[in-house]
Amino acid sequence: MAAHRRPRQRPLSSGTARTAVTLALAGAATATCFDGVGQAAPQPTPTQVRARVDQLYREAEAATQKYDGAKEKADAAERRLRTLGDEAARTQAKLNSARETLGSIAAAQYREGGVDPTVRLMLSDDPRHYLESAEFAQRAGARQEAAVAGVRGQLRKIERLRGAARVELTSLKSQQAELRRHKKTITTKLDTARRLLSRLTPHQRAEATGQDADASAASGTAAAPSARPLGRPGAVAAPTSRAAAAVAYAYQKLGSPYVWGATGPHAFDCSGLALAAYRAAGVSLPRTTYAQINAGRRVSRSELLPGDLVFFYSGISHVGIYVGDGRMIHAPNPSAPVRLAPIDQMPFAGATRVA
Repeated sequence: MAAHRRPRQRPLSSGTARTAVTLALAGAATATCFDGVGQAAPQPTPTQVRARVDQLYREAEAATQKYDGAKEKADAAERRLRTLGDEAARTQAKLNSARETLGSIAAAQYREGGVDPTVRLMLSDDPRHYLESAEFAQRAGARQEAAVAGVRGQLRKIERLRGAARVELTSLKSQQAELRRHKKTITTKLDTARRLLSRLTPHQRAEATGQDADASAASGTAAAPSARPLGRPGAVAAPTSRAAAAVAYAYQKLGSPYVWGATGPHAFDCSGLALAAYRAAGVSLPRTTYAQINAGRRVSRSELLPGDLVFFYSGISHVGIYVGDGRMIHAPNPSAPVRLAPIDQMPFAGATRVA
């Protein structure tokens, strides 16, 4: 039987080898292009970065307003818890005093032996004195009953206070957990925005964040005197002295940094600036944009006067202080300080006149 031998492979000619290599490289290139293996992701343009950063800032600001609301509730729960603790301490002191009184009465009765009143009258050398003592004993008995009732009342009150404190503590823990969730959301979005901006050149970053416009808008503007009209010559004045004072405060804060959760005096988020401006004018505002829009009388865009609060986006997540001439002062986001800006640069959602 003939031995089976492996067929002899013919060596590739140089032309054939070059063709095979070319085809292999072409196949590898095709696989890389169409499968995406090893292909670098295209760099976003400054315009794309700006759009994405703006979106991240809007989402972070919406989360900031939720954080501010949760913090307001947590602070209120903490204050109520402290109040309950103080009241419980006062009630405990009254309970201790009532117990001491009850103990004194019980000790006196023990010392007197609890002898039947009739027997004590028969044995008394001075019945008149005894009768006076008996009357005192009756009064002491009434005092004992009052002391017992006082102890019971204080015990019931302490139990109610403890129950209320447990409810407030549960509420506080829930609000603190919500704070942590919102804080994580905010920091994640802001970190993403920072990473996107870090890929740009300084000039592109300034363009993407509008910092050049901020510098030109804020240059030469320190404060607006509250007694004269704001904006361009001939603009209307603020409707009240409080509105004028709030606008003047906002002008003084131009250039202050944006810090989420801050209410001044050196840093602000958007609702924090509105709150601080009106606080300086003697008006108390709620903490969040959602509540601030309902803090006064609603006005239309055509009715705007300096000092009105202007709100933006469908979720009412941003607020500025109108200063006239179609402009506002607001705290935009972490990439830009408190600044002057046109109110038509964001989707207008409504306005409120609070003073």
